Amino acid sequence: MSALGPTRLTCEEVFGRLDDFIDHELSVEELRLVEEHLRTCAACASEHRFESRVISDIRSKLSRIAAPPSLREDLLKRLAEERGSLG
Repeated sequence: MSALGPTRLTCEEVFGRLDDFIDHELSVEELRLVEEHLRTCAACASEHRFESRVISDIRSKLSRIAAPPSLREDLLKRLAEERGSLG
C-alpha cells in the first residue's frame, strides 16, 4: 500500500466491499478500485453478478408487498417520539 492508498484490491477486499459497491456507498477511489478488480477477476465478477441479481430480485419482490396502513402510522408515531426524546 502506498502513502496515497492501495493501488489494487485483493479478492478478499473486493468481496468485503461488494454490498457497498452494489448499493453505491463507496468513495470514488474505492469504486474505481473495485471496478478495476471486477474487470480483471472472473471469480469476483461472477460473485458480483450473483449478488446483484439476488439484491435486485429481493428489491423487486419487496416493492410488490403492501404494508398495512397501521404500519405507517405506527412508524410515524415512533419517529415523533424519538425526536421528542432527543431534543
